[in-house]
Amino acid sequence: MTGRYPITTVLIFAVIWACLFIMTSCAAKDLGVKEDYIGPEVQQSHVQDQSRQSEDAAAKEQPAVQDHGPLEITVQDAILLALENNRSLKVERFGPPIKRTAEEEARSAFDPVLSGEDTRSREKIDNDSSRPEQSMASGIDARLGVSGYLPTGTDIALELSTNESWSHLYSDELYESRLGLSVTQALLKGAGLGVNLAALRQARLDTAATLFELRGFAETLVAQVEETYWDYALTERQIEIFLESLNLAQQQKSETLEMIKIGYLAESELAAAEAEIALRREGLINVRSDLEKTRLRLLRLINPPGADLWQREIVLLHQPAIPDVKLDDVDAHVDVAMRMRPDLNQARLQVRHGELEIVKTKNGLLPKMDVFINLGKTGYADSFGRSYSDMDDHSYDVEAGLALEYPLVNRQARSRYRSSILHHSQAGEALKNLDQLVTVDVRVAYIEVNRAKEQIAATAATRAFQEEKARIESEKFRVGKSTSLLVAQAQRDLLSSRITEIQATINYLKALIELFRLEGSLLQRRGITAPGSQPSLP
Repeated sequence: MTGRYPITTVLIFAVIWACLFIMTSCAAKDLGVKEDYIGPEVQQSHVQDQSRQSEDAAAKEQPAVQDHGPLEITVQDAILLALENNRSLKVERFGPPIKRTAEEEARSAFDPVLSGEDTRSREKIDNDSSRPEQSMASGIDARLGVSGYLPTGTDIALELSTNESWSHLYSDELYESRLGLSVTQALLKGAGLGVNLAALRQARLDTAATLFELRGFAETLVAQVEETYWDYALTERQIEIFLESLNLAQQQKSETLEMIKIGYLAESELAAAEAEIALRREGLINVRSDLEKTRLRLLRLINPPGADLWQREIVLLHQPAIPDVKLDDVDAHVDVAMRMRPDLNQARLQVRHGELEIVKTKNGLLPKMDVFINLGKTGYADSFGRSYSDMDDHSYDVEAGLALEYPLVNRQARSRYRSSILHHSQAGEALKNLDQLVTVDVRVAYIEVNRAKEQIAATAATRAFQEEKARIESEKFRVGKSTSLLVAQAQRDLLSSRITEIQATINYLKALIELFRLEGSLLQRRGITAPGSQPSLP
């Protein structure tokens, strides 16, 4: 390079490049990190408007629920209310933002540091009382610098310093100004992007793991809401069945009394009818208690706005019905689980986290070898301004060297390295074990769905036969060919079959929910967007 100020220009440009590189090398946010939005899926037309569009769409999709009076909701309403208001989910939402603070902390290792110092001194030496003015001296030492550490393992520092000294002995001021640049590059220990960015990459993996954890929690919450919704519907239907059965038992008692009055039946027949009424009332009390407990659980999950939460009644707008769902082959559902299960993706991230830990600990086994170079320009003058002008001279100072540090035993680094390898192997085996558990979970849930579906037809047939049996037994009782005990038994069997039939439909609905949850597709099937939707590749 040619010009009037060759060395100074080189230093200035080197500093500018270093500062920009330090500030931008790790400042870019991980593109894999998405917003922690959980809610209805939204078609995005502009990426920069994603958050705002998601919020607007979520507001539009939220059910119009009054803050007082009966709560009329569909299944989808219940899900959206839970995603918006559930207390436990609100707690879990803090996970990813908290973990992102660790990312910022890891990035701080590459933040530039501005330093400055201003020192003033004064000295008086009383060694010659005849000439006191010659024993006075003072000085000013000012420094301003910027330094930083690069991901390549490079320390860069620029310092501008000025020193002023003055003495009564010579009655003169001397200014010394220096501009210096020092660069230290690690050659072995601490060298390279891999080890220096390992902590930041681990922090990003930890953040991604919390996103999968949040997704898993949201999926479990949606499953709980749906299952509790259908449990509430089942309990309501059971109350209806018990009331109808109670009315039928009371009607049977009335018929028995009439037949006793006319002498057609003995009074002993009345005991069976009264016992059946008592059993119906006992069952009705239990199922009403179950309804109240289920109502409280559902209110706790969806947490609708308004006062008097625990006093609100719930009106279900959807009743149990057999959905038109055609399952794929079980292997296809296992494949979906291998890609989408949040806990499986978390385990994969843990393996990658361990790989980075091996990189960090292996670097600790290396000896420290650094090469360094210090460049400087110094100017001397009797004034501040002229001392800086004097730095434009062709004089300069250069210092270069090699620093070596080798631990003779290094037990700590060796033990950490062995520990990281063992933990990584453990995480790998845990991942393989989890693969098997996920496969078994999905296959068992698949079998349960098919069983529950077949049970619907079987229970319907049983209920039809029990209806016919109860009808025949009642007709036989009216013509004196049966007893109150046999009629009560037939009605009890009919009651049980009717409850079992509606229970079969609910079991099928819940089995489908459990299958979709275990394969990690429940949120997607319900049209819910949540973080962690992209699988973590092994």
